[in-house]
Amino acid sequence: MLLRILHRTVYEYHGAVNLAQHMAHLTPLNTPGQTLHESRLRISPEPAARTQTLDVFGNLRTFFSLQAPHDTLSVEADSLVETTEPRPLPLETPWGALGWEAVREHFRYRARTPYDPAAEFLFASPHVPRDDAFIAFAEPAFGHDLPLLETARALMERIHTELLYEAASTEVNTPALQALEQGKGVCQDFAHIMIGCLRSLGLPARYVSGYLLTQPPPGRPRLVGADASHAWVSVYLPRLSPDLEAEPHGDWFDFDPTNNRCGWGSPGADYVTLATGRDFTDVSPMRGVIQGGSRHTLKVGVTVAPPHELDLLLQE
Repeated sequence: MLLRILHRTVYEYHGAVNLAQHMAHLTPLNTPGQTLHESRLRISPEPAARTQTLDVFGNLRTFFSLQAPHDTLSVEADSLVETTEPRPLPLETPWGALGWEAVREHFRYRARTPYDPAAEFLFASPHVPRDDAFIAFAEPAFGHDLPLLETARALMERIHTELLYEAASTEVNTPALQALEQGKGVCQDFAHIMIGCLRSLGLPARYVSGYLLTQPPPGRPRLVGADASHAWVSVYLPRLSPDLEAEPHGDWFDFDPTNNRCGWGSPGADYVTLATGRDFTDVSPMRGVIQGGSRHTLKVGVTVAPPHELDLLLQE
């Protein structure tokens, strides 16, 4: 599936900003299930300095600085991505049937064991602590000797069924435990809750930011800027020998508790992966520091559509 994504962010400041430094995660990744054909980042006013690098998690990030007074900042990412249908979870294979307790044991610290990079996603992070409340919520899905992928899918379904999706019920910095306690949130909260449950059980999980192709209501046209960013979870399944020594690699499997969809490579061909990290703080689309500009208003518009359809919309 060929998809074009427009992600436009506009800051309007009350009072001029004299100096600013920003970091943007707005360039989609190349993954086994996704090919980035092109991506352009248009910034106004023109930055005094601009660089693009890989962060520690392998995401493309753009740093830019503004060194002249400005009262508006506009950043528009325009990307063309080709996605493929995900492979199903390999539950019928010996690898896919690996139990969650065996995975937990693999990541339990023991002297002289081979290093597995996925261990970096076991620990608490700024938005996701490890807590007994997460274990209590996840416990019904994690029966003895069940496959990790089966328990992850059951946990995803539990979050989807028992928590209420409600726009504006949380803020971007709402703690995952608070969202779990109130029983409602948005996609970011559902992803953080699922990650908290898995890590609290000793299982590595990472946060995925991206986009989801949505369809307008019947009889209504697609509107430019009416979509939003999305978030879901990746769960790591190592390849283990009988004595629990790791083979060279494992793989990540994607679970979307907001929409109750999962797959190997992505939850679906209508998903676009932007970045991965420990939680939202690692992959926020835009963040920065400014000097001046005491207050600001923020407008964000996202459009995900097939290229020909978006071209027609932009011509109207």
